[in-house]
Amino acid sequence: MIKKTFRVEDMTCSNCAMKLESLEDTLEGVKEINASYHRLEMVIEYDETKLTEEQIIAAVKKKGYQAVPLP
Repeated sequence: MIKKTFRVEDMTCSNCAMKLESLEDTLEGVKEINASYHRLEMVIEYDETKLTEEQIIAAVKKKGYQAVPLP
């Protein structure tokens, strides 16, 4: 398991954050997602053998947001 932080553009409210946190139920290998619209960030803990950064970014994009991994 690794923990990765992404900057998420276009989050404007707590409902946006909850939409992103709901990815926890649909992405295989995710242990936990915490999103904050105040910081425009999402922290995701996941199994890197089951899920890639690219898959996470694509899933966020399907929800209507842009995600950029932070170093």
